[in-house]
Amino acid sequence: MGGMRLSGTTALITGASSGIGAAIAVALAAAGSRPLLMGRDEDRLARVARSTGGVPIVADLASPEGVADAAGRAFENAEHIDVLVNNAGIGWAGPLEAMSEGDVARLTDTNLVAPIYLTRRALPRMVERGGHILFVTSIAGCTGVREEAVYAATKAGLHVFAEGLRYEVAGNGVGVSVVVPGVVATPFFERRGTPYGRRRPRPVPAERVARAAVDALQHDRAEVFVPRWMRLPARLHGGMPGAFRALAARGG
Repeated sequence: MGGMRLSGTTALITGASSGIGAAIAVALAAAGSRPLLMGRDEDRLARVARSTGGVPIVADLASPEGVADAAGRAFENAEHIDVLVNNAGIGWAGPLEAMSEGDVARLTDTNLVAPIYLTRRALPRMVERGGHILFVTSIAGCTGVREEAVYAATKAGLHVFAEGLRYEVAGNGVGVSVVVPGVVATPFFERRGTPYGRRRPRPVPAERVARAAVDALQHDRAEVFVPRWMRLPARLHGGMPGAFRALAARGG
């Protein structure tokens, strides 16, 4: 398909209370879309709703029951959802043996299972009238990251899910895009409990990711890296894994 005209659409954005999700909500509202804002932080979500004219939907996506309830309320607030932005995600950093089973479950349920459930709920209506599903993954899901193995696995799974879905809906009027950010200047690192401590790469603003997301929707781009040079380590990992691992071992 040839991309979307966003004016007059309704967009459901998860993780919309701050960071990348809030920035995408602002960008979509500026493009003429009506945002449905899904997030856990009621106060932050209300502020984003006031700045975008969106509808706040307070929800915790860390359980199937929470996802089902949130999806039901989203569809109550809109006759149809034209754009689904699966952005919500949480992080965890540290040695794997220090990670509890509860932490593993929260990461996999929020980062991978919830987007699959929400996509499953939204897809039938999109097939009827057209639409676009956008997934926000991470460079960690393309390369792996030390002491973030579970987080990286959830993002890799989401990326591959999007790829398979793209093949499945081809010709049905539904677009599928993946935005792959590197390090982004958001509250993500504070919330995971471990600050970002590397000198490189330097964090980019959430608004830069939001612009890439809107561009992907408008031009039906299958995959967008932010910043663009992040495509290089991803391709090196895929095409020359031995060289990538040697460099990663030296540089951490």
